[in-house]
Amino acid sequence: MVASDLPVGDRIRHYRGERRQDVVAGLAGISPDYLSQIERGLKIPSLPILHAIAQELGVPTAALLADTPTPSRVPPDTTEPAIVQALMGYGPPRSAPAAAPTALRERVESAWRAWQSSQSRFTDMAGVLPSLIADAEHAARAHRSAEDTGRRRDVMRVTADLYFLLRSYLRRTGRVDLSMMAADRAVRAAEEADDPLRIAAAQWNLGHVLLAAQEPDGAEQVALRAVEELRQVPMSASDRVAMSGALQLVAVVAEARHRNWSAARERLRTQARPAARKVGEGNIMWTVFGPTNVDLHEVSIEMEAGEASEALHVADEVDTSGLPSMERSFTFNLEVARCHNLRREDAAVLLSLLELEDLAPEDLARTPLARELMLTVIRRGRAMHARQAEKLAERVGVF
Repeated sequence: MVASDLPVGDRIRHYRGERRQDVVAGLAGISPDYLSQIERGLKIPSLPILHAIAQELGVPTAALLADTPTPSRVPPDTTEPAIVQALMGYGPPRSAPAAAPTALRERVESAWRAWQSSQSRFTDMAGVLPSLIADAEHAARAHRSAEDTGRRRDVMRVTADLYFLLRSYLRRTGRVDLSMMAADRAVRAAEEADDPLRIAAAQWNLGHVLLAAQEPDGAEQVALRAVEELRQVPMSASDRVAMSGALQLVAVVAEARHRNWSAARERLRTQARPAARKVGEGNIMWTVFGPTNVDLHEVSIEMEAGEASEALHVADEVDTSGLPSMERSFTFNLEVARCHNLRREDAAVLLSLLELEDLAPEDLARTPLARELMLTVIRRGRAMHARQAEKLAERVGVF
């Protein structure tokens, strides 16, 4: 069984297996060079040729046809249905007793730790988020008009933190629309809690979902407005600096999306990096802001700018072993793989992909760029590398 969006050439290569390319081509009545070009995606075979190839491979012609268009960089929808149902309001009866804020806080923080560190984080979230969403929403309703203002604010703080997590989960599972909804609910919860730090974190989350929705202008405006608002509210200096630095990184990414590399580099150098040096490594409001995260953004800028050698030079100095977020480590190593791909270093691409499999197999299976890189090594790499890449693709469900 192969993925429904796998291109024709990759399907032929998969079903051909260990059979020699020249033998299959000869029996199908085409040249080995033509079959090679088909497998590499350079040629599209006519239906009679496709039928002849299918006969020689012993599979139905339909098995060589993709059911959906060529894969894009948009993640497939892998959101757990029970989570969607919970978001739509399927929860406990209104007459049921509401969960205490302290108990909710422990559950939300436990879910965040799993999301940032577990190799099976998508499976973990499918098990805990539906009931957590229902209970948090029920608690928010129960305390919305309560006379105990402090308790109500505690519930809304927890609710905001939960929707921060949902924003990240939903974006990673291909539901940018629901991710936008979660980000909006986080903003409302943070405002009801009247918590300046969470209001800023909600804007950071909103900025990220706007980036995912291909709206970098909106993301930059939201982030920089939040930076200005932070200057006006009382809070500890370290919290303000760290949260402002995280928001500056949203603006850095937005400028890079506009291909304004010089502005992105300048903002990273003059705004984000000094803030990171001042506060050190941390994870304020689950943003993983600190010097290492700033370095990872520098790698991203150079990679997006096409400066693969410079990006790899910067990456050589980065140590992600101390990061509290596996997701940031995964993204960093994926970008290193992409840099090697730009330099056509297939062995290095394959090594990076295998490391990513060890680090976060569920993320690897869900990431379109990783799928693209696997297929590129299969098409372009030496036979040994192509075979290893194909086995990796089979393990993560591409084939």
